[in-house]
Amino acid sequence: MKFDYKTPAELFMAKRKGGSRQPLGYRRFGTAAEAIRFAVESLPSIRTLGACLQVGDERFDGDDIQRLYDSADYPLKRPRAKRTERA
Repeated sequence: MKFDYKTPAELFMAKRKGGSRQPLGYRRFGTAAEAIRFAVESLPSIRTLGACLQVGDERFDGDDIQRLYDSADYPLKRPRAKRTERA
């Protein structure tokens, strides 16, 4: 099955605190690619926040979101890795 990055998506974030989840946030995106970029590049830790991406009837957890972002099929440009300066 091929993932469609152009499909609208919803991103849910729940803070994990001692096993329970407390609502933290919700955002809707025009495309799954935009939601994935936001989750990976803007959130402090998609795993810690318990991020869940919903695309149609399918749900993806933090590890899935990272895999979709790292995929060669991901359509958006990623930021360049920062170079460390040597002294």
